[in-house]
Amino acid sequence: MATPAVPAPLAQLPNALTLGRLVLIPVFVVLMVRAEGGPSWPAGIVFGVAGVTDQLDGFLARAWRVESRFWQIADPLADRLMIDAAVILLVAYGRLPWAALAVIAARDLLLLIGWRTLAPKGIDVDVNLLGKAATWVLYAAIGFRIVTHDHTQWPLWLFWIGLAMAVLAAMFYVRDAWKRLHP
Repeated sequence: MATPAVPAPLAQLPNALTLGRLVLIPVFVVLMVRAEGGPSWPAGIVFGVAGVTDQLDGFLARAWRVESRFWQIADPLADRLMIDAAVILLVAYGRLPWAALAVIAARDLLLLIGWRTLAPKGIDVDVNLLGKAATWVLYAAIGFRIVTHDHTQWPLWLFWIGLAMAVLAAMFYVRDAWKRLHP
């Protein structure tokens, strides 16, 4: 790891943002449950804050060269848990189809298996631009679905676009992991 580009207290900011995102998950869930399946601006705002901190902590960690092992594990975990919680609740309330949950769960299972296979071998697969873009689109689509009424269809289209991007990015990760495992 390179020498951090910031003083020690600031070097912990990406970790703090990631922890904050983990803390927001139960807050988000409570706000969604209180909305009883309807649109929820409070839940949408919390979800949006989580999305912004997901981008901010990654940007700061890389820019400041403070990518700790904790952050490398906790950051994608917080991201997956927040998106998964939102998708599970939206499916439970009939605001997203079951197929959405199946694809998200399969993608997350693939990522977990990949991490469990590669990490012990010391292999890291870099996040690709498509994967980052997919996360941005999914956060936006889910956030819009949270705050709009059921008859508003464009957030669903945006969700499917983001999900297709995420599946394609996962295929690139599998390809890159395969190349690293079998040079």
